[in-house]
Amino acid sequence: MIELIAFDADDTLWHTERLYLTARQQFRDLIGGRVSPAELDALVHDTEMRNLPYYGFGITSFILSLIETAIDVTGGGISGAEIGRLLVIAREMISADVELMDEVEETLAALAEDYPLLLITKGDLLHQTDKVARSGLGRYFSAVEVVADKTPQTYGDILARRHVAPERFVMIGNSPRSDVLPVATLGGRAIHVPDANTWVYDMVDLPDDLPGPIFRVSRLSEVVPLIRGL
Repeated sequence: MIELIAFDADDTLWHTERLYLTARQQFRDLIGGRVSPAELDALVHDTEMRNLPYYGFGITSFILSLIETAIDVTGGGISGAEIGRLLVIAREMISADVELMDEVEETLAALAEDYPLLLITKGDLLHQTDKVARSGLGRYFSAVEVVADKTPQTYGDILARRHVAPERFVMIGNSPRSDVLPVATLGGRAIHVPDANTWVYDMVDLPDDLPGPIFRVSRLSEVVPLIRGL
């Protein structure tokens, strides 16, 4: 019997990665000519990965990594005006409209009739809670968990606080790394809802011998009959 269902937020309930894709292009335009776009993308990625233990996930971490990359690429020659432009990009990302994915409202409304729903997301606490409020989806969730990272330990702690066994838990999200692998490793059930714009960091291969089952759907509305059939 399922006792708790949780959803990821970014690129599961609302579009997020497209904001980062736009910002990355703006960064290429800003730093253009110094290195090739491919080299610049690789440098940004390396900087982001190096900074995750310090800044975590979210727009603040992303922009700090862009600034650091710009300093490195320009040999410290980036201007104050150019850094200012990156800060403007950050504010534009943070204040962007929350654009819901297709079929979100219908899916949440249907599941909320029969199950308690939880939102588990990582990133900047202020920004994530603000997006929940502006999305209008908060009414469907019994609680919102903004976590530093999504690991088996993270999910285990969340479930322990609610006295829910992993096998009675379902996690739904677009990220194999964050929403699927740690939950299935813990013995919970994971439903992968792919999105074309998923961040490359979140794309990992999934072993076939994990303790918990993994289900894949092509669209969010398929989650409802899948869960009701479990």
